[in-house]
Amino acid sequence: MSKITSLCVYCGSRMPADADFKEAARTLGTQLGQNGIQLVYGGGHVGLMGITADATLEAGGEVIGIIPGHLHDIEVSHENLTELHVVESMHERKQLMFERSDAFVVLPGGLGTLDETFEMITWRQLSLHDKPIILVNYKNYWQPFLSLIDSMIEAGFAEPSARDLFTVVESLEDILDALEDSPAAKIKADISKM
Repeated sequence: MSKITSLCVYCGSRMPADADFKEAARTLGTQLGQNGIQLVYGGGHVGLMGITADATLEAGGEVIGIIPGHLHDIEVSHENLTELHVVESMHERKQLMFERSDAFVVLPGGLGTLDETFEMITWRQLSLHDKPIILVNYKNYWQPFLSLIDSMIEAGFAEPSARDLFTVVESLEDILDALEDSPAAKIKADISKM
């Protein structure tokens, strides 16, 4: 069993057409704040990112935002966070988000969310970490992603065990249970290899 005190959430920096995705982000943020789990995220005040951060803060939680300088204005940095770190590069952002988190949750998002998710899954495949990764397949959003993984396995470019590198949940209510059921991380991450 894993004790999660700090959770990195990857999600969209844009507002989705489907209002249910906004509500999902709000629900997750509220759960984090109410359960004393610190949110680590990309630092923006826009899209699902901003909704998750605001809901966490409103529920009494702490929020750590990490944003590269070149996105500071584009993503409109959230100025009311517990901590806001403006870093030099995307790589530094992802590395600091990794360092500050016990686990990762992936909500619906776009290309940036995919990039971050694939990197954490790849690092786990390479045994650079064994922190839990929870993919929230809310309203079947990530089904094409899961089909792509299956296609890679079928074509021989990935082992069937690739599906074990992350956990899929279908609802927001299942996230905290999935994190609680995750084994405690045993690998001491070596940042120099990442």
